[in-house]
Amino acid sequence: MGRAVVVGVDGSASSDEALEWAAADARRRGLGLRLVHVCEQSLLGPEAADYCAQTLQAARERAGRLAGDGVQVTTGMPSGKVIDAFVGESVTADCVVLGSRGLGGFKGLLIGSVSVGVAGHAACPVVIVRGSAGARHGRVVVGDDGSPCAGVALAYAAEQARARGVPLQVTYAWQMPVTPSHPVAYSAMLDRSSERELRAAAERLAAWRETYPDVEILGEQVIGHPAEALIKAGQQADLAVVGTRGLGGFASALLGSVSRTVLHQATCPVAIVRPRPEQA
Repeated sequence: MGRAVVVGVDGSASSDEALEWAAADARRRGLGLRLVHVCEQSLLGPEAADYCAQTLQAARERAGRLAGDGVQVTTGMPSGKVIDAFVGESVTADCVVLGSRGLGGFKGLLIGSVSVGVAGHAACPVVIVRGSAGARHGRVVVGDDGSPCAGVALAYAAEQARARGVPLQVTYAWQMPVTPSHPVAYSAMLDRSSERELRAAAERLAAWRETYPDVEILGEQVIGHPAEALIKAGQQADLAVVGTRGLGGFASALLGSVSRTVLHQATCPVAIVRPRPEQA
C-alpha cells in the first residue's frame, strides 16, 4: 500500500471531526486510512494500555462506517511524546490530519500545542480540522506569493480540488507601501512595481491552468495582508491551503507569519504544506 492519510484519534470531539475529514479524504483520493492514538502511559497510569486500546478500537469501528469498504484502515498505538509520534508518521504519510484541540487542550485556545507543533515539523502536509467537517461550500482556496512553498501548496490544493470536483481559488494579495514625502515620483515607481507583480501572478496562474487542465482554477488578486485575504476566502471554502513559509519568511522559521495566522484564525480546515525532500 502507498502513502495513507494518517489521523490522530484520542476520543475527543475535535479528533472525531478530524476522523470524519480524513475518512472522506481517503475515500475521495483512493488512499489508505491510518488511525494513530498516542498512548501517554505516564499521564494515564497503570490502566493506560486498556484505555488506549479501547479508544483506538472505537475509532476503528467509526472509521469503517465513515470510509466504507473500499478504504483499507490500519491502526497504530505508539507511546512517547505526541508531537514526536506524528512527526515520525509524517515521513511516510500522504498527510497528517489532526483536530484543532485534543483532550489535553485548554478550552480557551483555538489551536492546541500539538497541532501547531506537528504542523511546524511534519514532513508532509498537515490538515487541522476545526468545526464540522460536513460543511460544504464547493471550493478550495490556496495562497500564492510566488515562493517555492506556494507552488508545492498549490499542487496539493489542486489535487484536493480535483478529488472533490470543485474549483480552486488562487488568492494573491499584496500590501500598498506607506507613501513617502515625495509622492509623485514614488507613485509612478509604485505603479510600475504593482504592474510587474500582477503580471507575474497572472503568468503563474496561466501556467497552473496548463498544468492542471482538469481543475477549474480561479484567480483572485486583492490589496491587503495575505493572511487576512486567505482567512476571508476560507469563510466560503471547504479547505484553505498555505505553504509553511513564503518569500518574506526567515529560513529558520518553522511556520511563517501568514501560515501561522491562517492556522489560528481560519474557520475552515487548513492544510499547511511543506515541500518534501524530493520537492525541495
